[in-house]
Amino acid sequence: MLERGTALTGRIRAWVAVLAATTTLLAAFATSAAAVPANFWGVVPQGLPSAEQFQRLERGGVGSLRVPISWALVHPFQGSPPDWGTVDPLVAGAATAGIGVLPFVYGAPSWAVPVDRRWHSPQNLPVRTATQRAGWQTFLTEVVQRYGPNGTFWAENPGVPPSPLRTWQIWNEQNFKYFVARPNPAEYGKLLKLSATTIKAADPGAKLVLGGMFARPNEATRNFKPPQAYFAADFLEQMYEKTPGIKSKFQGVALHPYTSNYKRLVPYIEEFRDVMKANHDAAKPLWITELGWSSDPKAANDSFAKGTQGQVKQLKGAFSLLRANQAKWHLRGVYWFSIEDGTPAACNFCGGSGLFGAGFLPKPSWSAFVGFAGGQAG
Repeated sequence: MLERGTALTGRIRAWVAVLAATTTLLAAFATSAAAVPANFWGVVPQGLPSAEQFQRLERGGVGSLRVPISWALVHPFQGSPPDWGTVDPLVAGAATAGIGVLPFVYGAPSWAVPVDRRWHSPQNLPVRTATQRAGWQTFLTEVVQRYGPNGTFWAENPGVPPSPLRTWQIWNEQNFKYFVARPNPAEYGKLLKLSATTIKAADPGAKLVLGGMFARPNEATRNFKPPQAYFAADFLEQMYEKTPGIKSKFQGVALHPYTSNYKRLVPYIEEFRDVMKANHDAAKPLWITELGWSSDPKAANDSFAKGTQGQVKQLKGAFSLLRANQAKWHLRGVYWFSIEDGTPAACNFCGGSGLFGAGFLPKPSWSAFVGFAGGQAG
């Protein structure tokens, strides 16, 4: 991962020194660390777990499942009735097993926003035209009316224990080309305002969390016009600056601090929280809604590939660090990517990122996860 530049080098060295001192205490903290919030340890699926697999996750201490809800999949055609086929099974499986759900709403169908063929992502966020704004609002209203309080999903499925969704994450990695080809902090601020108005009209008690931002994509270091990516801290800073009144529209922030080594988590998180402090918004909680490494054999062209035991080492180091600093960083939840190994083509480490391998066979990393979550590995 490329660092931000010489201006940040001194701060990183200072943070690394602090980390070195902190890690010497982690063994002592392992059994005496303060309790983390409920549903703190979460996971991200790459597929649909079976009912038995959901139960195993719950026994292992998984408290929350991060669920994608794509506008493009719910409304692939303009004027079509909503298709909940990709969402209902995940919500039902989690609720039946007693696992919480953190949904993130994102994406746009090609009838509303043109697709960038290079990255297979929307060219822009859906705020530029009346059709885009109205379509996004309709989608959000339908989502809340289905899965929120008194939602139609709960009425249609009386065998599923009601667990209405009240916290909504808006978009995913909005600072990176794979989820919006032309990232734009000002546009995201507009999307957030529009989403807050719409969601709270359907559920006044709902809470909004920023989409998880990729901490330091390499593309942000290159002089692309228009930009293909921003560092998460830079994107957040510009969103505050370019969107007056934005602080009242969301109740939490989120980060995806992917890195080749867990020891870099400190500067990644600290620089993000520094922006919040500078904008007098530091009291809000932070979610780490994606974090992970691959169990694939080490490879020169894949810094996330650590091998089976290397994946365990990174998980233990990261989770120890996050648990020890939970109060300081106002951490509300941590989500491992992913539950199971997925398709290698999906991302550079998706094929080995799981806590479970083929056939849902547990890896050593699952036992490590369970150790932090306080569950049972079997």
